[in-house]
Amino acid sequence: MTTLTRHDCERLDAQDTLATLRHQFSIPDDVIYLDGNSLGVLPVTAAARAAQVVTQEWGVGLIRSWNTAGWMELPQRIGNKIARLVGAVEGELVVTDSTSVNLFKVLSAALRISQADAPKRDVILSERSNFPTDLYIAESLAKQHGMTLELVEADEIPAHLNERLAVLMLTQVNYRTGRVNDMSALTKAAHQADALTVWDLAHSAGALPVDLTGSGADFAVGCGYKYLNGGPGAPAFVWANPRHAERFWQPLAGWLGHAAPFAFTSDYRPAAGINRYLCGTPPVISLAVLECGLDTVLAAEPLGGMQALRAKSLALTEMFIELVEARCSAHGFELASPRDPALRGSQVSFARDIGGYAVMQALIARGVIGDFRAPDILRFGFTPLYVRFIDVWDAVEHLVQVMQSGEWKHARFQVRSAVT
Repeated sequence: MTTLTRHDCERLDAQDTLATLRHQFSIPDDVIYLDGNSLGVLPVTAAARAAQVVTQEWGVGLIRSWNTAGWMELPQRIGNKIARLVGAVEGELVVTDSTSVNLFKVLSAALRISQADAPKRDVILSERSNFPTDLYIAESLAKQHGMTLELVEADEIPAHLNERLAVLMLTQVNYRTGRVNDMSALTKAAHQADALTVWDLAHSAGALPVDLTGSGADFAVGCGYKYLNGGPGAPAFVWANPRHAERFWQPLAGWLGHAAPFAFTSDYRPAAGINRYLCGTPPVISLAVLECGLDTVLAAEPLGGMQALRAKSLALTEMFIELVEARCSAHGFELASPRDPALRGSQVSFARDIGGYAVMQALIARGVIGDFRAPDILRFGFTPLYVRFIDVWDAVEHLVQVMQSGEWKHARFQVRSAVT
């Protein structure tokens, strides 16, 4: 049993120093949004900023805006903002392309470095439950380089850091369970085995403190549309440790990664540092909207920054676990996220072997929005910028009603949508 009450949640919200940050977002009154781990909420400034880019910068400025509105510098300018959130230095990170494309670039570079330094290393190691696109990219590159992709459980990783390992490729926070991989410890262990590391920050950038520089990581990528609130399909980002950035061309040697794009030479000469990881023309409208999302996260800096956001995130997830286990213990939910808060990202996953998808659809119909990951995972994301403690209480109350009434068994909740 739990002694928590809704009044306790109201009291915590009244004491929350981050509560004012919720006003940065457009959230429907009848929605409890617990899916920021998949798609962040719309910043209130985004629509006006997009309209400004379309009607003024494009509509009036036309092609002149590449110079007058600073369009060409957006990948670097916005990259510097993300760098503040992930422990990188200004000028080391750029925003470009998608996470998948950026992963292809940095993993290719890491493999070329490894093959140059230690030709006999022929293994890419990753977690078995890593996000599929990461595994697909790694599998493709392993075949191209005559290497092997080995997949193991998270706890088995240290035992596989051996003389055959070329690259350890991990997502810092597992997309299914929310389990946090220790970037610093695993990077150090990989380096002791003379291997390189590639980190996917899709579920950690903007959700918890990240320290790429302090951890000694080699390469990193991440997306802009989850905890960075950049909108559906927002551009991703890419970072390379300066000690590696200029060792090789990245494989997609596009014109914007050239040292002098407007020289229009027929031969490729890579730009200095991270700029060589650019490829094609910047998607200006998407970048402008992403910057609005980033500004919502950076607004927390005077209030304690990522440390304060992390503390609230853990309080929210801890409360959700306590309430679900106390009030829904008879309904077959099994905690799939780590119980230890230090090992948990900003989401909570529960497994239910029967009807998990239907349960989530019933919740969504009530305005409690999470998502489902096959075969049995219900995911709930807790973005501390806008999720309140009363949202946690009310979401669990809806879950209780869905289960006690048998509402989830209705036929309309059994029909699978294309996106789950």
